[in-house]
Amino acid sequence: MNRETQSLVMLLVGGAALRISVTDVYLRYVREGLRPFLIVSAGILLLVGAVTLWREMRERTRADRQRGQRGPQGYGTPQVSSHYDGKHRAATDSLSFSQQAGRAVDSKVGPAPHGHGHGGPWVAWLLIVPVLAIFLIAPPALGSFAAERSGTSIAAPVNSDYPPLPGGDPAPLTVLDYATRAVFEGDASLRDRAVKLTGFTSRREGGGVRLTRIILTCCAADGRPVKITMVGELTRNLAADTWVEVVGHYDKRLDIDPANGEKIPYLRVSSLRKVAKPTNPYDG
Repeated sequence: MNRETQSLVMLLVGGAALRISVTDVYLRYVREGLRPFLIVSAGILLLVGAVTLWREMRERTRADRQRGQRGPQGYGTPQVSSHYDGKHRAATDSLSFSQQAGRAVDSKVGPAPHGHGHGGPWVAWLLIVPVLAIFLIAPPALGSFAAERSGTSIAAPVNSDYPPLPGGDPAPLTVLDYATRAVFEGDASLRDRAVKLTGFTSRREGGGVRLTRIILTCCAADGRPVKITMVGELTRNLAADTWVEVVGHYDKRLDIDPANGEKIPYLRVSSLRKVAKPTNPYDG
């Protein structure tokens, strides 16, 4: 891969990063607050790629112009006199058989690689794969496939006292907030209160359905699911990856996630409706 090709790849990667940064597509891959860093990174890639390509094109044009001015013989091509040529031929003829054989082998094998050619590791072309994926496929956000193969992720709070539930009936909570309260606090703040949660559905081992949301620390690579087992007539026959808004009440039962042994709380669902997938599908 020569310099010009490298700069074109850099321009493609920068263009792909800028494209997802100025739209909501970037929310499938990183946290919402990282948009400025994506835009800056994309701008740097585009600038470096453009400058590198311009310099390479300028050097090539200059070299072509110099070759045209030197004439057909090229730069530094000496005119060998007939006297010198005769001496050189005589010296060549006097070489031993082993030297001649060695030269023949070298001419077939070619010069040893020194890593200074115009080529490069073919693996560098793999940089184009994510670019093509973004432009042609646009991989979706993490969903039930990833959640069902990963353990639920909730952590014990540093402060054992939870703040009161938000006002309203039902009280709007995130999936993470409800799961953390239900596991570590029980019904202390959830007793006799209706809560409203939004998430996508995933399958429960042995039957049933769960309300799930993926939380991010930085990007989709570290995404971790938070799961709540839903019970009630309204939760039957729901396909995986269906986004729903549910209203329900605390249930003291707990599941154990076989993926990591963590506890999964229950929710008794009294109301359920399907909703559109949110612009930002992640929590956290």
